[in-house]
Amino acid sequence: MLQRMASPNGSPAGSSADFGDAFALAREVPGWLTEDQALVLYDAAAAVPAGGRVLEIGSHHGRSTIVLAAAAAEGVHVVAVDPFLPNWRYGGPDTEQACRDNLARAGLGDGVELRVTTSRDARETWVGCLDLVYVDGKHDHGSARDDLRWAAYLRPEGKLFVHDAFSSLGVTTALLRELIGSGRLRYVGRTGSLALLVPGAPSLVDRLRVVAELPWWLRNLTIKVLLRLRLHPLARAAGHEGTADPY
Repeated sequence: MLQRMASPNGSPAGSSADFGDAFALAREVPGWLTEDQALVLYDAAAAVPAGGRVLEIGSHHGRSTIVLAAAAAEGVHVVAVDPFLPNWRYGGPDTEQACRDNLARAGLGDGVELRVTTSRDARETWVGCLDLVYVDGKHDHGSARDDLRWAAYLRPEGKLFVHDAFSSLGVTTALLRELIGSGRLRYVGRTGSLALLVPGAPSLVDRLRVVAELPWWLRNLTIKVLLRLRLHPLARAAGHEGTADPY
């Protein structure tokens, strides 16, 4: 069981040992967040000051939710949004209960406000600024692009993370349209498919950094096709291990 902690001066009390405890619990929860990606999220959430707010879009069974809530200092409000749709293979009432059970098992049930609603509906009634947004919702282009509109609520020093960036077709095309065609977010880099965006007008270098990821994206799409065709030896030859999609 984990507890949300803060140092005497109010700053996060996260450490590598704390992260190890958090991920030991998160690892037991179904999901696609890797340990390296979890550490990035943990460090970002731990840096949110008391009184700040962390938002997660797409909780599934709560793997990433545990990481974010475990890192958050006392006084940081963590909100997780997921509609748990019955007709969606990653949703449904049983998934919602599993998420709540996993949070309770980690001792974080009281530290997370779980809102059973869509990202859009949550945004329409949202009031106030956000320090950190983690997006791992539906992966079609329209939904992913709509989720990126949460950037409007970020503080100037805030961070927006997107999972399955340069891996999922819908997520990546939404990112390309936002990062190359818009002027409100800058692409910083990625850990696997976990992309970090920050508020601000992108420079030419920022846009070229996005374009430089396209070969990796095409490689991932090729691997997905090979996996669908059950051509696992060819996927391994391309450097992919296992039967799960690259993420």
